[in-house]
Amino acid sequence: MQGNTSFSRILTLLRKERGITQKEAAASLGISQALLSHYEKGIRECGLDFVVKAAEFYGVSCDYLLGRSPDRSGLTLSVDDIPEDINDPDDSKYRGSLLPTLSKKLLINSLSILYDMLLKLPNKDLVSEVTNYLNSAVYKMFRIIYSSCPKNQDKLFSIPDRLYSGYIDASMSRSEAELRDILAPQPSGHEQLDSEVFYTSSEKISNDYPQLSSSLFNLIQQSEKKAK
Repeated sequence: MQGNTSFSRILTLLRKERGITQKEAAASLGISQALLSHYEKGIRECGLDFVVKAAEFYGVSCDYLLGRSPDRSGLTLSVDDIPEDINDPDDSKYRGSLLPTLSKKLLINSLSILYDMLLKLPNKDLVSEVTNYLNSAVYKMFRIIYSSCPKNQDKLFSIPDRLYSGYIDASMSRSEAELRDILAPQPSGHEQLDSEVFYTSSEKISNDYPQLSSSLFNLIQQSEKKAK
């Protein structure tokens, strides 16, 4: 983490707050005292795995440890949350805030639970509308970011810039309406989908998805917090 003086300073302060020596901290973090000394002095870079372990050990958020946020107990990342491609040399070093990495992991894990629930009620239209809604949301966010750079050309898209937002919003609204209609009680004589297969609870989600549930709960909490 070359040049990141905040990381080395905060790493040192957290250890001193805990009242432990470098030797004790290093042993708990699974590295040598010499390596920890280099990290605290800012003369060696560390990988994302160490950032996560250190944040977990000291009970702070990764962004706080990296000097990116004043919130000690904000979004945190556990070792199990590290993406599978962590061994990629380009990704194993800290290159910026960890929030994008964590946010991506929360979405991936939450989507895994959502689509697993859809498997309980095999219905092509149901899956199609859920997928269209989510695809449209990703498309819109990507296009907003893509279009922010004047050098990027609109040739990538077939819908004109002045129209796409309205079109995509309408498509998402239509998918939401179709979903509600598919799952709504049907008049007598029409095929009724058994939506009771979706019955669940926080305890059941935790038991069924022990590795993913915390991501979904975090996503729900963050979404409602932003909505309020």
